[in-house]
Amino acid sequence: MKHFRGRALRHGRYSETGRIYLLTTITHQRRRLFGDVAGGRLVVEQLRAAQEAGLARTLCWVLMPDHLHWIAHLQASSLEQLMQRVKSRSAKSVNSYLGTTGQVWQKGYHDRAIRSDEDIQQLARYVVANPLRAGLVRRVGDYPLWDAIWL
Repeated sequence: MKHFRGRALRHGRYSETGRIYLLTTITHQRRRLFGDVAGGRLVVEQLRAAQEAGLARTLCWVLMPDHLHWIAHLQASSLEQLMQRVKSRSAKSVNSYLGTTGQVWQKGYHDRAIRSDEDIQQLARYVVANPLRAGLVRRVGDYPLWDAIWL
């Protein structure tokens, strides 16, 4: 299993406003924090808040029990600012909901800029099929913590 190292991931990172990115972040120690819909919706609220603030337009996301995949069109923000905001605000909400304190997300995140010639809808289908490949559900539609603009 590949582990993300925050410092290594930040080295050489470049944000380009107007570009579409596939972003992935993992819970601290890969804890399965988002097994219930109510806890997961707290993270989703922060994705929506970032969009409402004009930082990024969400194209697709899936929140797995221990990680988030998010396809976002970067707008008025850097990747670092966007991820810091979503992770810190969702961590506060999740800790409050669970009655805990401490780190919710691992440091750092993985990003991949999407090339203009890539089929974004095909990538989105791959992203939202994560629960199916993980054996969490038999049909993608049975998993409650995902969305895509192409529905």
